[in-house]
Amino acid sequence: MFAVIRFPASNDDRDTIFALKSVLGVDTREVWHKERELPAGTQAVLLPGGFSYGDYLRCGAMARFSPVVEAVQRFAAQGGPVLGICNGFQVLCESGLLPGVLQRNHHLHFVCDSVELAVERSRAPFTSGTEVGARLRIPIKHGEGAYQAPPDVLERIEGEGLVALRYVENPNGSANDIAGLCNAAGNVLGMMPHPEHAVEELIGGTDGLKILGSMLDAVAGGAR
Repeated sequence: MFAVIRFPASNDDRDTIFALKSVLGVDTREVWHKERELPAGTQAVLLPGGFSYGDYLRCGAMARFSPVVEAVQRFAAQGGPVLGICNGFQVLCESGLLPGVLQRNHHLHFVCDSVELAVERSRAPFTSGTEVGARLRIPIKHGEGAYQAPPDVLERIEGEGLVALRYVENPNGSANDIAGLCNAAGNVLGMMPHPEHAVEELIGGTDGLKILGSMLDAVAGGAR
């Protein structure tokens, strides 16, 4: 069973549930942010996009204090796969599950487009369904998606091969063209593009299934 966390002003939770439940056939539960525990039998956790708490401070900074985040941190510490998408990526950074921060786009404009990504890692639980060097086309929609970190952190990220996805053409000023980033253990991924919006051929393609499907394959294969 996959758990999709819902914060106040999440707006891609239903899309994420649709992609998992209706397209991939995954047993999926929505979990309200005030819950202190994940549902029994949770095999993977997804933090969807949106504007948690209205982004009234920094994006994700207030959501970091929601009770459910501690449960997500425990789940990740035990090796459970956690995927944060857009605002979910911001929450992962603010909660310390990933290094760095997401800042305003360099041109200070909101971007909504379909972008090309280069795959940098091909391994479970997020990118085993593709291969290094492959190109994916997945939508973005954000105003604060420029990934930034101190030089020593960026050096460590690159040295340890933690970048999962890079923009082929950088749309937001993200350092090193980073579009998706894993933790050192490889079981937490934050990405600004929205794989849940790339699951049907008629509305832009199915490249997002290579991310979401990889998670399903990892769980079905006993990774968690």
